[in-house]
Amino acid sequence: MSTADLGMCEMPQIPGVPDPRAATLAGLRALADAGWLRQLDWALAQFMARLDPDAAPELLVAAALLAQFEGRGHSCLPVNLLCARPLALPGWPPAAQEALDALLRGLSTDPTQWMQALRASHCVQDAARAPQQGAQPDGGTPLVLAGPPEAPLLYLRRYWHFEQAVAQQLRARAAEPIAVDTALARHWLDRLFDPAPTGTCDWQKLACAIALRSRLAIVTGGPGTGKTYTAARLLAALLAVDSTPERLRVALAAPTGKAAARLRQSLETALAGLQARVGDTLDLAGFATRIGPARTLHALLGARPGTRRLRHHAAAPLDVDVLIVDEASMVHLEMMASLLAALPAHARLVLLGDKDQLASVEAGAVLGDLCQGAEQGHYGAGTVRYAQAAAGVDIPLALRALAVPVPVPLLAANTVMLRESHRFSGPIGALALAVHAGDGARAAALLRHDASGALHSLEGVDPQAAVTLALAEGPAPSYRDYLLRLGRQPAADDAPGHAAWTASVLAAFERFRLLCAVREGPWGAEGMARAIERAAREARLLGGTGQWYAGRPVLVTRNDAEAGVFNGDVGLALPAAGGAGLRVFFADGPSLRSVSVARLAHVETAFAMTVHKAQGSEFEHTALVLPPHAGALLSRELVYTGITRARQVFTLVAPRAGLLAQAVQLRTQRASGLQDLLRREAG
Repeated sequence: MSTADLGMCEMPQIPGVPDPRAATLAGLRALADAGWLRQLDWALAQFMARLDPDAAPELLVAAALLAQFEGRGHSCLPVNLLCARPLALPGWPPAAQEALDALLRGLSTDPTQWMQALRASHCVQDAARAPQQGAQPDGGTPLVLAGPPEAPLLYLRRYWHFEQAVAQQLRARAAEPIAVDTALARHWLDRLFDPAPTGTCDWQKLACAIALRSRLAIVTGGPGTGKTYTAARLLAALLAVDSTPERLRVALAAPTGKAAARLRQSLETALAGLQARVGDTLDLAGFATRIGPARTLHALLGARPGTRRLRHHAAAPLDVDVLIVDEASMVHLEMMASLLAALPAHARLVLLGDKDQLASVEAGAVLGDLCQGAEQGHYGAGTVRYAQAAAGVDIPLALRALAVPVPVPLLAANTVMLRESHRFSGPIGALALAVHAGDGARAAALLRHDASGALHSLEGVDPQAAVTLALAEGPAPSYRDYLLRLGRQPAADDAPGHAAWTASVLAAFERFRLLCAVREGPWGAEGMARAIERAAREARLLGGTGQWYAGRPVLVTRNDAEAGVFNGDVGLALPAAGGAGLRVFFADGPSLRSVSVARLAHVETAFAMTVHKAQGSEFEHTALVLPPHAGALLSRELVYTGITRARQVFTLVAPRAGLLAQAVQLRTQRASGLQDLLRREAG
């Protein structure tokens, strides 16, 4: 949300506002001036006061905290939360909590009175009483009151609209299964998968069977559980059972360019490996060529620079029969709404992702909401029979829906959780499992007593320890590997040698990454990046001066379709072939692409990056830096995501012992109404 979303440029003080509204506005202003609320949060409260001169103080407080919640990734504000005393907001220091409690002292703790105050304002639409009012995201009242009566939710209109649109689209996609020739499906799935051990459930095979009959399939699982392995077999099965396979149109996408490139490369390799299984019946190599490159979601939808407008939408849908989206945990609410709107009604959507990773930076935790109950299964009798007929898979009794009517997730029959990791079975996998289970003591013990060389812990250290680690010599990869290669540049007229050198420098850089929980401060990504850059210069590993220099790693922070770069892309500034100045080179699967440094205005130095920015990537060695104080940012999901970026070596860097155990106790819970919208009574 921005001031543009509020339809204003600035919010002047309102003259003549009667008490107690003036006191409420003054209290909110004080919280903003102290930095505990954003100026944008305070501005929304002022905006409500301007629109409704009779607005109750409760509305002004609710508006400011709603904006604060949206800024922290929530899609709404639970009204009942406003009645708690003290009103504990995650990440707020004690002084901020005391100031907020003082502001709320004269306000009710009765949810009914808060609801009355909100409903009394013409700035608030009660969705239960006027569900069709303001159907567009930018029309009608600024705020919407929705949710079940016992747990009402307050929304900014845009996010209420997005949530409703996502739920409506998903309900429609889940409503009617696609007719499947189960004998034909069984034939091909048996060819594509090895027989499972007796008494076990082949979750990957089940996921393919579910996706064959669904216009929506959700495949969730941790690292190494085979999500892209499953997707490759699904593509082969879809090609095999389609009546006109030569016309099957498939698109691949992911939230970031790095994740998209990894998806394409993984699927291409997996499809090539399947050719021997299918013989001459299916031309999987030709099929892979027809699919083409994977794209970012912004590129797929045709994002227009500097606007929210997209080339593809409900009136101009995508030309696709199957869309596979990887790293779906990173897809925020607005993007999911746009994606579903642009997808033809007949098309299959397959979402791949880890529900336990960090949610998107922007509002919403869509994959987590969609995967509610995934661990329990809740598979109905029809799904159980279909799985046996189409895949020969017996779904365990413990994961079948009860015979009596109980509330179950609407998307249970469309969701499969992959439960066995085929790659993360070593020390890193054990550490990730301990963190996922919230067992901080076990996680700390694994880090301190690992003898394999895969896990390392630097606790009770200062930020310089992370800088030293990033440039260290030793068996574990560091940035030193790529920095040393910088000095081995071939002759200017050696074009093939330059291409090989560029690829080797990029590959060496991608072996290690320093990840931070926060952006700012000496323990944050920005401070760490500056410190590593300075240390590399002092060690004569880097040369050049100024903003641009050979070897500068950069992270793209804004989409630029014309330049062909997107938010989250990571590249290296290197000399162009023939000595034609610096260009930023990006790995695009097995190939390289480059952009002139003059065209890249929105980048930052990427010797360190936040865990959020690293989603969709993996590195041989990942170091996770925890700050001494990060409040709600330091969560189980953040630590889990950081650990699972490491393929071979993981190092924890923390200023004090016990910080890891403390972090894994805090779970990220984002307020949302999507789960409730996707719940139904099962018979």
